[in-house]
Amino acid sequence: MKTAIVILSLLFAYFAFGQIPDTVTVKHKYYSATFSKSKHFPVVVKYWLTKHMLACKKKVKRTNNFRPDPLLPEYTDLQKDYANSGFDRGHNMDAFDNGCDRVGMSESFYYSNMCPQTPALNRGEWKSLEEYTRIKANQSDSVLVWCGSVAVGTKHIGRVAVPDYCWKIIFIKKLGTIEAYSFKNDASPSQPIESYKVPADSVEHLSGIKFTVN
Repeated sequence: MKTAIVILSLLFAYFAFGQIPDTVTVKHKYYSATFSKSKHFPVVVKYWLTKHMLACKKKVKRTNNFRPDPLLPEYTDLQKDYANSGFDRGHNMDAFDNGCDRVGMSESFYYSNMCPQTPALNRGEWKSLEEYTRIKANQSDSVLVWCGSVAVGTKHIGRVAVPDYCWKIIFIKKLGTIEAYSFKNDASPSQPIESYKVPADSVEHLSGIKFTVN
């Protein structure tokens, strides 16, 4: 029953986001992205990560083929906006999570799956959390991941708003538990990811997603 309530809560959050006029949701093989047309980054990306998705012996080569999402070309043609900006093109669903599937690997490089992240965040604690998420998927068979960004300031790189915060929520299906993490998108030195763990309701307040069922 607890597991069912958690899943319903996450579904409620997903459909609530889909009703925001500024956003559009696109679905690909392994992830869906709810993309802000004004901010030009995904406010939330949802995907399942399973042990099976990580189990192949021979990995697909990372493509690094960053490009517009063919389902949303008008708003995701962002190569020039990111170029020489000083910000990394931060994956929401990590490319490595798609290392056993050529289609998944290719689609993970759509700009609908990217947000501007500082190198310190993208190559530091965000990467550490991606690795931790894979450990959890291997240990518990499958995890449901929601991640997104929030821009409260006015900083932009071209048309793309720069998030002030990036967050991730991991639902561990086997245990019926949720872990939530929130990061400032700045140049602060990385700390152990445990120090970024927060109550899920703090992400709710930050992002505007409601994680409870009325």
